[in-house]
Amino acid sequence: MNSLRIALLQSSLYWEDARMNRQMFAWKIRDLGGEADLIVLPEMFSTGFTMEPGHVAEDPGGPTTTWMQELAHETGAAITGSLDIKENGAYFNRLLWVEPSGHIQHYNKRHLFGMTGEDKAYQAGKDRLIVEWKGWRICPMICYDLRFPVWCRNDDAYDLLLFVANWPEPRRQHWQQLLRSRAIENLAFVAGVNRLGKDENGLVYVGDTALIDYRGETLVSSAHAETTLQATIQLDDLISWRARFPFLDDRDAFTLDP
Repeated sequence: MNSLRIALLQSSLYWEDARMNRQMFAWKIRDLGGEADLIVLPEMFSTGFTMEPGHVAEDPGGPTTTWMQELAHETGAAITGSLDIKENGAYFNRLLWVEPSGHIQHYNKRHLFGMTGEDKAYQAGKDRLIVEWKGWRICPMICYDLRFPVWCRNDDAYDLLLFVANWPEPRRQHWQQLLRSRAIENLAFVAGVNRLGKDENGLVYVGDTALIDYRGETLVSSAHAETTLQATIQLDDLISWRARFPFLDDRDAFTLDP
């Protein structure tokens, strides 16, 4: 499929209340009326950015995972976002990629934000995730990963780079500029979904959810408002641009310490 219909859900969150967050996002997802191929939720969409995962973390296959599977099946869209997961005695800030068939893939956040103690509360991931959906190659990441261009580097593996986030307002300019940079340097579409409101840590979020094309041009964006941003992107446009400006062919090779 050449086109991909994306829905980016920018919302405030109920603190450590998965049931209320699931209910709220279910309304927003059903309001789309099936007019999306991919639905993207914020980071830790079921709880907010809590550093107390022992209170809220779910086991793999828990109620929020099942909820995502049910809504993906109902809407015919892939649904993604991150939540607190407990597995083998460790806690993860884990992004789930859930398809209408019920198939699940996951990505554990690689870069944990030490300024809030995330590195003490959660275990870091080691591997990137690339999924194939509707003819697109998609690389989903989480918030702080945005600051690390080597980790995000496109080795001709993806067409769309996703970031789900709880990115506070004082550093909103960084969020905006880095999303654009990742798109330009990687010759890819980039989507960033951020939350709204104030959390129990006293952090304020204004959104700035955006979809940016491979040239660094903003296709849709929004700040300060509860909204669902929708856009359709075309793979042929990206392929044509890469043919005109094939600078990924001259990229450097990097090796990461696992």
